[in-house]
Amino acid sequence: MLRNKKILIAVSGSIAAYKIPYLVRLLIKERAEVKLIMTRAATDFVTPLVLSTLSKNKVITGFVEEDVWTDHVMLGRWPDVFLVAPLSANTLSKMATGVCDHILLATYLSATCPVAVAPAMDEDMWKHPTTRRNLQQLVSDGVQVIPPGTGELASGLSGEGRMAEPEEILCFLKEHFFRSSALQGKKILVTAGPTYEPIDPVRFIGNRSSGKMGFAIARSLYEHGASVTLITGPTNEKAVYKGIEVIHIESAEELLEACKQISGDADIIIMNAAVADFTPASAADHKIKKNGADLHLALRPTTDIAAWMGSNKKANQLLIGFALETDNEINNAKAKLHKKNLDAVILNSLNDPGAGFGTDTNTITIIDHGQELNSGNRSKSDIATFITSYLIGKINNI
Repeated sequence: MLRNKKILIAVSGSIAAYKIPYLVRLLIKERAEVKLIMTRAATDFVTPLVLSTLSKNKVITGFVEEDVWTDHVMLGRWPDVFLVAPLSANTLSKMATGVCDHILLATYLSATCPVAVAPAMDEDMWKHPTTRRNLQQLVSDGVQVIPPGTGELASGLSGEGRMAEPEEILCFLKEHFFRSSALQGKKILVTAGPTYEPIDPVRFIGNRSSGKMGFAIARSLYEHGASVTLITGPTNEKAVYKGIEVIHIESAEELLEACKQISGDADIIIMNAAVADFTPASAADHKIKKNGADLHLALRPTTDIAAWMGSNKKANQLLIGFALETDNEINNAKAKLHKKNLDAVILNSLNDPGAGFGTDTNTITIIDHGQELNSGNRSKSDIATFITSYLIGKINNI
């Protein structure tokens, strides 16, 4: 998303400046081009040498650098996004009132691109009426504010005012300025993670699904402009973008009900969740005690949710299923494709090295009614992009 994008970071005088080298590193890994401006106070917290080394660009600290005037007008026209991080209370005040006594402020007043700020200050300063007023002025001027977090502050107190973490800033930039429009206007439902089928209030029947693949798919689809709803079973994964609607479920029955309520409005449905095939016929309302005897559980089949979705699929709605197989993989996946009225099935084989539950990589084969596309072994993030590209091509051919 950030390949060849130009990001200008302005660093003001705050202890939170120590996070900027890591942010620069993240942006460079995303193939962005990064330039930096620093106030004199900011250089007390992190050196220009560190940031110039990481960014591969000279760091600007004043109107004149080595007897050469800094053209703040052209600098303000250079970036795709101008980010002030950290934004101190002092620099906030100057930006809000139009003070122009530093190259950072002159560049801000010259900027022709979107501007975002990441405030950083102690809680009392953050909540002061003056700060609130100045921040509101920036918002009125069209500046995007990256909300600060809550935690330990430089004063030793704990509260609101910590600058957002570098990963959060990166996601904010992607979400607000660099989403693709390839899937704009499309509503997509993704299911992810395992289901837990209760035995009693303590125990359940589950599986080894981590949810990583489903979350990666939801993230990729959102990055390409789609409106994404993610229904997920229990997992440690988090949706990195606030715009992704997340619905938490536990059991197969809860997943079915959620799908029934939401699927009707979806243009595309991707059934990635690892749904239990069986659930206890009845769950005990108290913890089952061990008494030395064998425990026998009566199991009943769960509803085949993908098949239900296929039977109730609307016109022009794309339904994509997943098939995790251990033998006769292609034939079994093709059987599901036809039996469940799917438009495509994504095959996972546990026989492929580096694929399956819990791994950071995967290998898939997309099988539809006319082709088979193999991804090769890739990171799950790259697999998600592979699936997204397939869907974009599929939509364009409808």
